[in-house]
Amino acid sequence: MSDITHWFRIFGLDLKRFKNSAARIVPFLRDRRKFRAEAGGNFAWGRQLPILDEWNATSGGLGAYFQQDLHVARLVKEAAPERHVDVGSRIDGFIGHLAVFRKVEVLDIRPQSVKIPNVDFHQLDLMEELPPEWLECTDSLSCLHTIEHFGMGRYGDPIDGQGHLKGLGQLKRMVARSGTIYLSTPMGSQRIEFNAHRIFSAETCLKWFEIGWEIISFSYIDDDGTLHEAVDWAKPERAGNFGCETGLAIIVARKLEA
Repeated sequence: MSDITHWFRIFGLDLKRFKNSAARIVPFLRDRRKFRAEAGGNFAWGRQLPILDEWNATSGGLGAYFQQDLHVARLVKEAAPERHVDVGSRIDGFIGHLAVFRKVEVLDIRPQSVKIPNVDFHQLDLMEELPPEWLECTDSLSCLHTIEHFGMGRYGDPIDGQGHLKGLGQLKRMVARSGTIYLSTPMGSQRIEFNAHRIFSAETCLKWFEIGWEIISFSYIDDDGTLHEAVDWAKPERAGNFGCETGLAIIVARKLEA
């Protein structure tokens, strides 16, 4: 996506959607006339709600979020932890998957007013000191597509150039000894795309868990949206971020006893 296209989208102007919708106005009017003639008198004719940009859409988006959420939810189900805590992952994706088969506690800096079955929500800013009850509190913790935002102000959080490291430190402190963390983050040439996110190199992500942790598995989603499960993270391709520029790393690591 070009910079100019992105700026238009910020202010609610999707140029591609506008072009596709404009091209469908005449077919829409033709289809409405034909349908109305064939519908008969069993239905009242209500307000017009033209949908002009879905005529050639796929049956659903199966991008990185979908692949990630399904993959990690399956891993958590197989592990069957005693307690699972999540920080900042998508309520309408990953958390929804977990809540089908188990209870999950969710921490987020953003409020959530909707009560969801099997989900206990806590509003908490991980950039601040953790309350004692959250220290080594769980044997299973997830943080998917979230750490890259810490300290960028995107969600009303305070600006902090080292926010990702502070947030990572807090996540690690939340996991009990022998507990497991599931962490995902954008992967590619290391850079900042302010204030959307950071993108980390594979080397950076993996080094986060070199001391005091054991990496159980490393998976990634490539730039085309294909999931590569449990790859050898020591392969030479690691130096080139496994060919990714806008990929996604998924790390499962266990906290060592000492």
